[in-house]
Amino acid sequence: MRETTFDGYAIGIDLGGTRIKGVLIDLQSGEPVQQLSVDTRDGNAGNWKQEIREMVSALKQLSFDEVKGIGLAAPGIASADNQMIINMPGRMQGLEGFDWQALLQHPVFVLNDAHAALVAEAHYGSATGHSHALMLTLGTGVGGGLWLNGKLFQGNANRAGHLGHMILDVHNPELDITNVPGSLEQAIGNATVPQRTFYKYNDTRELVAAYRQGEPIATRAWLDAVRQLAAGLASLINIFSPEVIVLGGGITQADDALFGPLATFMDIYEWRPKGTAVPIKKASFTDLSGSIGAAVCSVKTFQFNQTV
Repeated sequence: MRETTFDGYAIGIDLGGTRIKGVLIDLQSGEPVQQLSVDTRDGNAGNWKQEIREMVSALKQLSFDEVKGIGLAAPGIASADNQMIINMPGRMQGLEGFDWQALLQHPVFVLNDAHAALVAEAHYGSATGHSHALMLTLGTGVGGGLWLNGKLFQGNANRAGHLGHMILDVHNPELDITNVPGSLEQAIGNATVPQRTFYKYNDTRELVAAYRQGEPIATRAWLDAVRQLAAGLASLINIFSPEVIVLGGGITQADDALFGPLATFMDIYEWRPKGTAVPIKKASFTDLSGSIGAAVCSVKTFQFNQTV
């Protein structure tokens, strides 16, 4: 059942390392009425801040009615009041601590990009109608989000849901960006493909293509990554007991090469006391999930003073 407690239009912005995506959505259906996209040009904060200001202005002019809220999704950890990103080391210089309300002259709900993707899926996509859901975004790294008791759970300091930083191999000498060893992000994230394939392959697309051809190194590396993903998902099921798990991000474009072996490994690892497996679904939204989720959060927070 779709969310039907509000209607009208809202703007959502997804600030990514490569592209900035903006949408004007119909809140009743979740459908983008208008969408815009520009290059981020990370490294020059003045440029992408100006691009976002111009994008929001353009989307307002394209709206059929008053814009009821503005939301922004970005990498990193949002402040406790969801007004800004307070932690994003090493990338997006100028993002940490930036006051979006001052720039846009309008209240702005700011949240982690994977959290925003989950909100989109919970309201309009693959997690619709569920009170308890998990989402993992499989891309350059591995992000995630928790939908518990019908709400986005951000936890203390808004740090919850960083599911890619669970530890799968405590003996791995390599530490990820949160200083944990052998994380899920290291196991399947696109950034570690060269190391995992003896520098034979540069990214997941190359790796999966070679796996489909039966190349031995690719087969070993890919199936080991999917096996570790299954182990991580089985652990999350034991901890949270979700009704559904949603997988998004570029790596899910592997389709049957991912979901086929993943189902096989889940048959081995998942605890099924009632004999029923937790469904694992591909995300309904692709590159617009962050912006759609951010738009929803802006209205739920500012117009109705509700949690998302």
